[in-house]
Amino acid sequence: MHDMDSTASESFEEPLAALGQLLAERGQRYELLAIGGGALQLLGLITRPTRDIDIVALIDDTRLVPVDALPAPLQLAVEDTAVVLRLPTAWFNAGPRSLIEFGLPDGILRRAHRRRWGGLTLHIADRRDQIFFKLYAVVDQGPGSKHFEDLRRLEPTGEELRSAAAWARAHDPSEGFRRALLGALRSLGVTYGDE
Repeated sequence: MHDMDSTASESFEEPLAALGQLLAERGQRYELLAIGGGALQLLGLITRPTRDIDIVALIDDTRLVPVDALPAPLQLAVEDTAVVLRLPTAWFNAGPRSLIEFGLPDGILRRAHRRRWGGLTLHIADRRDQIFFKLYAVVDQGPGSKHFEDLRRLEPTGEELRSAAAWARAHDPSEGFRRALLGALRSLGVTYGDE
């Protein structure tokens, strides 16, 4: 069970339950927004091996607080869980802060799927929001990246991809990004804007 390359969505269940229990025993509670492959796996939307869960923000009431690094008590609990379950120490980590700095898709928390394990509550980004993040990652890392296959597996509609493209363009208005974005969309069978 401790192999984080498992293809079942349960591959993160045991570590998250252990982490949540440890936090509860220590009198700590954290509420976080999760994105990326690990989040997609938790929702059962992908089955490819993935080694980590990316945390993009802490949730304070309904306010998203960007994280460069996990808070020290949470990081310690993550490392303690990793030692006990023989996991890589980065199995649960702070993800790309730039996403929240540039602005997350409107309504992301409203759509997120809330799961709780003891002292740990994750708001797992919805499929729609993951399409936005994956398209941005495809443009950034290229069509040969794992993100391209993840995006294909999400089976986005043309409308979803065009909405994701508009969001991505707001993050990077450069001409180089626009050309790469149009190429990525073409490879997914979608036209966008003045193309």
